[in-house]
Formats: sequence, C-alpha cells, structure tokens
Amino acid sequence: MAKAKTDTAAKLPLNTILAGDCIEVMNGLPEASVDLIFADPPYNLQLKGDLHRPDNSRVDAVDDDWDQFDSFRAYDRFTRAWLKAARRVLKPNGAIWVIGSYHNIFRVGAELQNQGYWILNDVIWRKSNPMPNFRGKRLTNAHETMIWASRNEAAKYTFNYEALKALNEGIQMRSDWVLPICTGHERLKDENGNKAHPTQKPEALLHRVLVGTTNPGDVVLDPFFGTGTTGAVAKMLGRDFIGIEREEAYRKVAEKRIARVRRLDREALETTRPKRAQPRVPFGQLVERGMLRPGEVLISPRGQTARVRADGTLIAGEARGSIHQVGAALESAPSCNGWTYWHFRRDGKKIPIDILRQQIRAEMV
Repeated sequence: MAKAKTDTAAKLPLNTILAGDCIEVMNGLPEASVDLIFADPPYNLQLKGDLHRPDNSRVDAVDDDWDQFDSFRAYDRFTRAWLKAARRVLKPNGAIWVIGSYHNIFRVGAELQNQGYWILNDVIWRKSNPMPNFRGKRLTNAHETMIWASRNEAAKYTFNYEALKALNEGIQMRSDWVLPICTGHERLKDENGNKAHPTQKPEALLHRVLVGTTNPGDVVLDPFFGTGTTGAVAKMLGRDFIGIEREEAYRKVAEKRIARVRRLDREALETTRPKRAQPRVPFGQLVERGMLRPGEVLISPRGQTARVRADGTLIAGEARGSIHQVGAALESAPSCNGWTYWHFRRDGKKIPIDILRQQIRAEMV
C-alpha cells in the first residue's frame, strides 16, 4: 500500500500550475490521487450591461469570457462534467469545497448530490466589507456560500475539529464565517494597476479551509486556480498543491506570487490534535509502572476519596470499578471522565492523574 501511494505521488505534478481546460486536465491525472479539492468555478453572473456607481464611475465587475454561458443548460453541462472529473481524482476519503453565489451555488449543490457526493456543511462566508448595491433595487449581497462535501457518504474525511476550535479562541467553529474581501496589499494588481483577477479570494478563507480539512503533506487540487490563493496558502501550510488555469495572465501572476511564499517550519505547522487521536493509556499502566501505588488514595473535586487497587480499579465504600465508573457512582451521574475527576497528592499538592497519562503519551511520540 505504501509503495502504491508513493508511485501515485510520483506521477502527480505537485506544486505546479497546469495550463488548459480543467476537465481535460483532471481527466489526465491519476485516479484517486487527491486529498482535497477547493473549487471556485465561474459564477455565471448573467450581467446585463455595465454597472455604475452613483458618481457614474464604472464598477469593475466580472464580465470576462470565462464567466459567460449561453444558458442555464450550458452551465449545468459544464458543472456536471467538471464535478465528474473532480470526483474521479479524489481519494476514497477525499472531500471537496465549492464556493459560489446565489447565481450558481444551488445548481452546483444539486449536481453534487446527483453524482454521489455527501454534503457535510454549507458555510456562509459573510463579508465584513461587501460591495454596496449601487442600484438600490436589491439587498446588498454580503455573503457567498461554500459547500463542503465528502466523496461519498461512507468517506472518512479529514476534520480537524480541535484546530478550528483553537483558531476560534476555544469556541466551536460555526458555519458562518465573517472575513473581509481582498483589499489593500492583499489585492493583486496587474502591470496597469488594475485588479489582476476580479474574484480573488482572501487568504484567510483558504487558511481556515486547509487547517480545518487537510493535514500537512496532503495534496490539494484547485481546478480554477486564478491568481493562486489556494497554492499560496497550501505552500505556506506545508500542503502540496496542483493548480489548473487556462488563462495565461492569471498563471503568470500566480507563479510570481507563490514563488514569494515561505513554507512554515515543522513546528509552526503543528496544530491542536483531537483527543481521540492521542494514544490510549489505560489507568492500570500507571499502577504497573509505579506512578501510582496500590493502596494510594485518590481525591475527588469534592474531597471524596478512593483507593487504588493492584488491577487498576478503584474502591470507594460500596463502589468498585474503573476510575470512570467509581467517579460516576460518587456523583450519581451517568458517566464521568475519571482522568480529569481524580487527583493524587505529592508534596502536599493535589495533582490531576491526567498529568501522569500525558507523561506516558509524551514517551510514545
């Protein structure tokens, strides 16, 4: 299995921007070779004429050829084809993010389900500094929608819950993300001082996506690479990327941009690991190694006591069993995390037994 994985990786054009049509290029990549896809497809905005501000200056809107489709039927054919090609290159446990606006995201979402993808979340990117609605005939369009989906319902997709929680100051990450659009120094310009790309996404958005749903060393594919936000953030975070972009001007900007990015060192790439991913340490191992002795007294938060037995169980009056069972019995609760519940004394200080478990885990690294 390891050799097959190495052989597949060797065939991939890692950390490269490929020129051409995304469907044709994806169909030429090895099957089941990519961990994550971030896709920012054409929105099919259906703009009718120029848009002007109240001072009559023209808005630099998305009116490029790549966003023009003759009909919804044509756009649906395109969506069906690129999502099929994307699913082929995803690993069995791979996942995809697709971002869009009200013009296209509902059509994309339906096709994702038609092809067997399993939708995990829809995330609202609420723009803290959206462009105003100049005509005053609709609500200010202040958000875009991202769909996060695994390759199929059974896929064991990557989700770094603890890392996203840490990123959010210890609070569970929600599905509404408030982030600014690209402005100032982050907005890339061409040689004439104009926007290099009309829909450049902020690096903060990709940072959150990649920290939350990939690991260092994973392969991230962006079939609509544009000016390379996905590649720049992937390189910084120690992920490999593959970009596909048909427009030469965008490729040139992206290559220069990514060349300037410095990859973070190994220590900086480490993120908070989920507790379930840490090595399991039985309480009895603490007793076997003499870190706690049979007969030693453990203390609960309310001052109740239990004695350690030679087989790693506890006894407290009529209650006998594991550190979890005895703690639950004393609290008349359905369950109890004994690792955080019980303490022992050393030099007159109360110390949680979890400190001893962490010492053993540190030896396993």
